[in-house]
Amino acid sequence: MNRLSQLTATALLALSGAAAASPAAHWVASWQASPQPVWGSDFLFPTLIPGQLQDQTFRQSARLSLGGPRLRVRLSNAYGTRPLKIGAASVAAHTGDTPQPLRFDGQPGVVIGPGQDRLSDPLSLPTADRQALQVDVYLPDPTPLQTFHWEGRQTSWIAPGDQHRLPALHGASSTTARLLLSGIEVEAAASARSVVVVGDSITDGATASLDQDQRWTDHLAARLAPEGIAVVNAGISGGRLLRDGMGESALGRFQRDVLDQPGVASVIVLIGVNDISWPGTAFARDETRPTLAELQAGYRDLAKRAHARGLRILGATLTPFADALPGTPLDDYYAPGKDALRQQLNAWLRTDGPFDAVIELDAALRDPADPSRMAAAYDSGDHLHPGDVGNRAMAEAVDLEVLLGPSTHGVDLR
Repeated sequence: MNRLSQLTATALLALSGAAAASPAAHWVASWQASPQPVWGSDFLFPTLIPGQLQDQTFRQSARLSLGGPRLRVRLSNAYGTRPLKIGAASVAAHTGDTPQPLRFDGQPGVVIGPGQDRLSDPLSLPTADRQALQVDVYLPDPTPLQTFHWEGRQTSWIAPGDQHRLPALHGASSTTARLLLSGIEVEAAASARSVVVVGDSITDGATASLDQDQRWTDHLAARLAPEGIAVVNAGISGGRLLRDGMGESALGRFQRDVLDQPGVASVIVLIGVNDISWPGTAFARDETRPTLAELQAGYRDLAKRAHARGLRILGATLTPFADALPGTPLDDYYAPGKDALRQQLNAWLRTDGPFDAVIELDAALRDPADPSRMAAAYDSGDHLHPGDVGNRAMAEAVDLEVLLGPSTHGVDLR
């Protein structure tokens, strides 16, 4: 072997040894905001965002489930009909810190095609479990807003000009909707996994205290972080199982919001009350209420798809909602016949459902004296959504041994 061949062989051996010593990074979904299409001005609720941004910076906060030495940020143009030009983006580990720039294939900006999303390059930014981050995105060109997450339960800011590297914004206005940011992934230990919770406004945290991270999934994340398990919230206010609502149906978005999440090993499903209660209201005057068989088929479909991927999937019983939304345009949301269907569905989930296990959230929140009604201590006041105390009770109702245990279809998260 000549000298050049010896050097080449030595270099190849060194490279292979380094590769063996440095296994591929293990990425886990640590935070999520499921994308929704921006609706028109004729919809029942306002969008809370302008029609477009131009030469403006959007800043929002996101609390991780698990931390790690590096992170990646996902930006979404899921419902855009034209390319989305991102001028620059950044992340700050704490409020008031100087934001660190993100890169996309080494570049400060990126163009995201219609219906697509884009993951940033890994950023070396050590984070702790349950740490809140600040994410900025600068949009230089006129950008119609077609994709958002309506119910952020977090104050976000729109500021003039390119301020994505400034610790404090100047001249900013606020909103509680989220834009552009749909996920954050962290590099974690090889044993780390994530639980994705699919739901509607109850999971989205519709009446949780603003800026306080009081959704039931936040409380569950606090319980699971010591186990090395992340919780990502795939709730959409107005979400439904079978049909599109204020976002795609759970059936339609299950691939994107659950199966495609890195590190996912378990799924919790808490959705269906809007399927039952929307028909006949201002949301859907002419729709027919789904049958029990149709709802059962929807749940079976989700379970089949999760099990085909080797995931453990748990169903949660639907919570009480007697006399929901009084004094609003949706004060006909509740009716005894709707509640009868909810209770039939819950009975089936408990005895013959397709899931690996059932989380008993109905029993956790209901008034013992009137099972159709939420207990006053847990009620936010609208008789549909739990308040902060109710959200904590929901998280505490999850048996971690059941959630993390083995499944004949899925995996053992421990």
